Amino acid sequence: MGMKSKIALGAVVGIVVIGAVSANADNTDTGSADKGASASADRQPGGGAKDAGADAGQGEGQAENTEKAEKKLSQAEQFKAFVEENGTPQEKEAVAHVTKVQGADEQNDILDTADIYTDFTGGLMGEGSGPAKLIASAFADWKQSENGLVTVYDADGELLGNGQF
Repeated sequence: MGMKSKIALGAVVGIVVIGAVSANADNTDTGSADKGASASADRQPGGGAKDAGADAGQGEGQAENTEKAEKKLSQAEQFKAFVEENGTPQEKEAVAHVTKVQGADEQNDILDTADIYTDFTGGLMGEGSGPAKLIASAFADWKQSENGLVTVYDADGELLGNGQF
């Protein structure tokens, strides 16, 4: 093995170890349940409204209704709704082919990955390779991560493209 390949292999192993350690840290935290609940509430929009007491009043009910409405929509439906409201005409056309989105709601800013499935066919050489970049770009506008990778697949599960988010 050459020096460059040893360094690359070491970097990959290091990333995998860091991911495994962080996953175990999330699962083995036996500390206070309140600590986890408050951290979760801090990450979610409107989550702190429950702790605000009497000031929450009407705002809390509206926030809960919005969260419930978002939970009812699949990740693909949420993504399509975002692009319909904020995307370019080309992005809207490309995202119309999305059939499923996985991993968009599970982020930790360490090794975030999301998968987008489409109804395109033909893999990298097919019709979906160009729109896949538009889909990945629109996803990056929808979700942000310090170290995220979104991968777009065709109807047969073949890779069409990927991008950072």
